[in-house]
Amino acid sequence: MFDVSFSELMLIGVIALIVIGPERLPKVARTIGHLVGRAQRYVSDVKTDIQREMDLDELNNLKGQMEEAAKSVKSSMQDATDSLRAPLDEAQQALKDASASVESLVDSAKAEASDNKQDKPQERIPEPLSEPPAEAAPPAADAPAAEQDTATLPLPGFDDTSKTKTGTPT
Repeated sequence: MFDVSFSELMLIGVIALIVIGPERLPKVARTIGHLVGRAQRYVSDVKTDIQREMDLDELNNLKGQMEEAAKSVKSSMQDATDSLRAPLDEAQQALKDASASVESLVDSAKAEASDNKQDKPQERIPEPLSEPPAEAAPPAADAPAAEQDTATLPLPGFDDTSKTKTGTPT
């Protein structure tokens, strides 16, 4: 802080010894030491307070920057949400319109069908016959094998009389 050399300190000590005297010099030196210590503590406290205030200002600036960045991110997310929501709302509205048009088409088709039922007499559906027609006669036993019905041919691996598979125990 002060640029004082050893020779200058010696000169101040000699002058203090002459002015104050040898009896009171130790007491004055102790008091000056306490005062210098207090001054150093006071300067140290002031430096700490100033440093704390500077750190607090830096923290407040950093906090402000972080809040600004958070607001920026929030607004960009809101913009992105709005930009995505608009097409979804349009698609939802189009889907509702399409559903309404399909429902109106179904209602009009039902109305036309009921009008057609009332206008036309119902046609009678013929009932199925209880016996098959007698047109197809069973093949004769003496007919060649090529002309026989395939349903009456024996299956390979089956005995025709017992209807069981040959070669396997029953």
